[in-house]
Amino acid sequence: MKNFGIILIVLLVILMVAFYFLAAKKSATPVALSSAAPPSKSPDAVEQKLQEYSGTPTTNCGRLDAKASQIELKAASICAQLANQKKERFFVAYDMPGMAVGVAGNADGKLFTVQSQGSGSSAALASGDCPSQLRIASSGRVTCLAPGDMGSMGAGHSAGTIPPGMANPHASGTANPHPAPKTN
Repeated sequence: MKNFGIILIVLLVILMVAFYFLAAKKSATPVALSSAAPPSKSPDAVEQKLQEYSGTPTTNCGRLDAKASQIELKAASICAQLANQKKERFFVAYDMPGMAVGVAGNADGKLFTVQSQGSGSSAALASGDCPSQLRIASSGRVTCLAPGDMGSMGAGHSAGTIPPGMANPHASGTANPHPAPKTN
């Protein structure tokens, strides 16, 4: 009985993706697979950059928020993976508290990532080539960052590194630079 539920979910996801691709092929404008995030009247900076990277026409695999269901995440992931395998233009984006992230692919199969932190006109936008292949993160979201890499805060980051010539304060044998707590 447990397998029946899994099979039913998989069939539902496959039907959603098939319907989406049929609708996207008939329409010259992008069709949103999921509208888990509130629809906006015009694309924000993240979505504009994703569309710029992917080109037109493009397949919109969805813009999901942090409360998106596993079925919505799976459908967006399948959409992005299929488009990427076929070297078709696509993008997918995720809205989380305080930030938005997205991945886009162009007709050459090149992948791009876009990240925005903050909101409104003060939001900081970072974008560029993907450092890794398209994959599904443990969260269920599509990403092109290597496991454990957080983009600019990943393996190659310089924030928090020790300047040349300075001793590592965490090395063994180094005196504790923090004062001892006061006792009464």
